[in-house]
Amino acid sequence: MKEENFTKEQIIGFYKKMLLIRRFEEKAGQLYGMGLIGGFCHLSIGQEAVAVGTHAASKLGNAFITSYRDHGLMLACDSDPKVIMAELAGKETGCSKGKGGSMHIFDVEKKFFGGHGIVSAQVPIGTGMAFASKYQKKDDIVFTYFGDGAVNQGQVYEAFNMASLWALPVIYIIENNEYAMGTSVQRSTLVPELYKRGESFGIKGKQVDGMDFFTVYEATSEAVEHCHAGNGPMLLEMKTYRYRGHSMSDPANYRSKEEVENVKQNHDPIETLKKYMVDKKIASEEECKKFDKEIRNLIKESEDFAKHSKEPESSELYTDVYK
Repeated sequence: MKEENFTKEQIIGFYKKMLLIRRFEEKAGQLYGMGLIGGFCHLSIGQEAVAVGTHAASKLGNAFITSYRDHGLMLACDSDPKVIMAELAGKETGCSKGKGGSMHIFDVEKKFFGGHGIVSAQVPIGTGMAFASKYQKKDDIVFTYFGDGAVNQGQVYEAFNMASLWALPVIYIIENNEYAMGTSVQRSTLVPELYKRGESFGIKGKQVDGMDFFTVYEATSEAVEHCHAGNGPMLLEMKTYRYRGHSMSDPANYRSKEEVENVKQNHDPIETLKKYMVDKKIASEEECKKFDKEIRNLIKESEDFAKHSKEPESSELYTDVYK
């Protein structure tokens, strides 16, 4: 489906959702720097088109599972930013009652299953969810996201083998932001075309421009059709880029400022969609400024909600724990 198949309202909605992720992540980074968010915090600034584009191509009932760089995808799944911000701040009103923090956020109602702190742990879990979907004779696909660093973990290939052997309805999405925890793909991987990683398991792969919403949507729609036809898993390598370090403690000295600025100036997913909307007269520059103001107000509400929410009671430490 090309961009012409969307209504103006839909395109504006996608733009606002990507902008919401950007402003949320900027605020999270700011609150972390002030000490109001503790633990680890991984931002997805620059990667918004992947989350919003893949979710837009999904069907009702599809499930989503990702790594610890998770705020953006949870927002793409239409979760409440107030509840996410409260979780980041460790408050009782958070989605995990303040016990999960940035890396372990969940919204089962929205079919968002985390938020996983162990590198690539979500890949076999997502594969297991796809097995459950097929076993229960449901028609639900599981979108399983992981990074270019996680690609080299052994459990990824155990999951690939099982998914392909049993033709499970899972779409593997590699968010290739090029640097893992600080080592470039070129230095850590002999074959840097990561979409080829499923070939030996018979998994069809495709490399996608992850900085363009429409390209992400179209490739994901193809993968959804592939899965719905009973063809088993598909692998999408989304070529994207993160503007910040791996986590808030990473100064990202392994790449030049010129490289980052070049991506911001020439390939920013939000600016690319904004230019499209202005050129096609879907929205004016003034309207885009109004959208930004609305979203900044929503983020301020989320910040205030998190700041004014209570800390969890000490007794909460013993709930939801397996003994």
